[in-house]
Amino acid sequence: MTAILFVCLGNICRSPTAEAVFRARAAGAGLDIEIDSAGTGAWHTGQSPDSRAMEAGQMRGYDFTSQSARAVESLDFARFTHIFAMDAENLAHLESMKPKGYSGHLGLFTDFGRAQDKGQDVPDPYYGGPHGFEIVLDMIERASDGLIAALKA
Repeated sequence: MTAILFVCLGNICRSPTAEAVFRARAAGAGLDIEIDSAGTGAWHTGQSPDSRAMEAGQMRGYDFTSQSARAVESLDFARFTHIFAMDAENLAHLESMKPKGYSGHLGLFTDFGRAQDKGQDVPDPYYGGPHGFEIVLDMIERASDGLIAALKA
């Protein structure tokens, strides 16, 4: 079974947004996939996603129910077939954690987006203005659609 983990720094903005968006879009495409999110840092463990991220996502119909922040664990590499970082810094951290035997996909989530997104970091909106969350949603929606197309191919 396909299992996907989305990863950002604190697991309160970008990766929970990716989890909510991808969960909705995968269900709409009829895909049965395990989906979760985590952070490379543990500062926010147990907290709900950022209220601004949830508000922006809920305005587009995404559900953040039951999400709480957690840190990436070594067992995640055994559990998830695909691990997607929201930016290059977190990808490097994941690469350093990756066990030698990991045979799944580890990469940037935006590599599944449109040409303008490929290789780009999903910007961290935590300290930015309110429009940052809209930009994050746009990028995540494009990458989600691209990933779904790849999984269905």
